[in-house]
Amino acid sequence: MALTTKQVDKLIRDARPGATADGDGLYLKVGPTGATSWQFRFQIDGKRRMMGLGACSVLTLAEAREKAAEARKLAKQGKDPLEVRKAAEVAEKAAATTFKDAALEYIEAHRGSWRNAKHGQQWENTLAQYVYPKLGDKSVGEISTDDVLGALKPIWTAKPETANRVRNRIELVLDAARAKGLATGINPAAWRGHLDKLLPKRSKASREHHAAMDYRDVPSFYKRLTTERHSLSSVALQVTILTACRTSEVLLATWDEFDLANRLWTIPGERMKAGNPHRVPLSEAALALLNTIIGKGEGYVFPGAKAGKPLSNMAMTMVLRKLGLGDLTVHGFRSTFRDWAAEETHYPNIVAEQALAHTVGNAVEAAYRRGDLLEKRRALMADWASYCVTKPAENVIPIGSMAAA
Repeated sequence: MALTTKQVDKLIRDARPGATADGDGLYLKVGPTGATSWQFRFQIDGKRRMMGLGACSVLTLAEAREKAAEARKLAKQGKDPLEVRKAAEVAEKAAATTFKDAALEYIEAHRGSWRNAKHGQQWENTLAQYVYPKLGDKSVGEISTDDVLGALKPIWTAKPETANRVRNRIELVLDAARAKGLATGINPAAWRGHLDKLLPKRSKASREHHAAMDYRDVPSFYKRLTTERHSLSSVALQVTILTACRTSEVLLATWDEFDLANRLWTIPGERMKAGNPHRVPLSEAALALLNTIIGKGEGYVFPGAKAGKPLSNMAMTMVLRKLGLGDLTVHGFRSTFRDWAAEETHYPNIVAEQALAHTVGNAVEAAYRRGDLLEKRRALMADWASYCVTKPAENVIPIGSMAAA
């Protein structure tokens, strides 16, 4: 017998645990705590299923019958009403989840597994600059290959290294969305078998270089740096130049990494690009600089304005800008050092590459070469420091001018 409205009201009032049938699989259920709800029971592929329709306080008897009728119709068609509803919920969530939402969630989920905070910052910066303007407000389920190409093409040949990282980050975010059921089908940012057919390979794209100073200009620049700039940022830049280290390696350095007595700085593997510890021999010039800032702060060698934080990664760039060299990059001094070593010295290529903490040779060569050429690198870095700090000659006539005369 079908329930009446009065019977429903009485069942809700009495709140006796149990289920009362309305007919055709619809039940009014009273739980152990007295909570009341509507249920639809059905059978699909020989298996009995139960589907909650909603609380009695939300659905009237008539509305519950209407929902049950919709579910019954699906079941007769061989479709599982529960799966259909789940798919609809996922589609609704996917439509409401933008790429930016998904990206921010991905970053927070993986931030703890990344080697340092800078990696997370790089994710945020590259997505904000190159991706969010194009894809940020699009739902993850609607992003197409054309959308991804629209974000990549402007930087694909001009900034190939950056573009490749951006593409990979888009792919990872959309892979995560697919794992959550928020999108289906092929990932529009996938490279192999997809974008590799639409974009030129990196080997055919122009190589991205960091703007670097000609090594012949370094002595005069270094003199300006030491005479015109006296900030902690300036000292950091001088140390970066003298050690040929990366910006993050210098700014995140802590005093416990240094053995000043033995003129050695050991950077732990988790802070290195290749993941291996790197020993940096300190020249007399580099050692002298470090001695001038001992006691400036505990922990970080180059502490920032905020307690417990290092200098900003823009600090050294601002020094260059204030000296009228904003077109150069701090990272470019590594290239400057490498050019000087190749053009002006007889040190083997492998010594210079080791100084830059580059991975060189194949696996077999690496297996036989156990050392890191520390003493040879010590001599190289001493020569580099001597070159940098030597006052540029003012009375030398350039060779070209002599020839012209």
